[in-house]
Amino acid sequence: MQNIVILAGNIGQDPEARTTQGGTRITHFTLATSRPRYTEGKVVRDSEGRRVQDTEWHRITCFNGLGKTVEEYCEKGMKVLVRGRIHYTKWTDNEGVDRYGCEIIAETVDFLSRAKPVENGGSREMDDDIPF
Repeated sequence: MQNIVILAGNIGQDPEARTTQGGTRITHFTLATSRPRYTEGKVVRDSEGRRVQDTEWHRITCFNGLGKTVEEYCEKGMKVLVRGRIHYTKWTDNEGVDRYGCEIIAETVDFLSRAKPVENGGSREMDDDIPF
């Protein structure tokens, strides 16, 4: 049995991190993936001839060291590749209604576009010869 997810898309908001009382670092961000819209086997185009895209949003959760790296180097708009697993949750809200959620627990996050600069004034050397 396998529970494997691979998503490539754009980060929808700057990652947000918190630390649990037990010391676990948890970082969340949203990821947008898009695909062309099809009708009757043909790509749908808008009035200007551009392809119409359907976008889906995914909640991504990273733990500990991966979460720290994502928080430090990722920002809204970056392209990333996330490998992980689907995790479903169920809870009861304050009014007694059962609620359900779905998130992707990331095992790796690969940067497909340049990472944001380090904020503490330090510099990171980047090899411009890396093909992206």
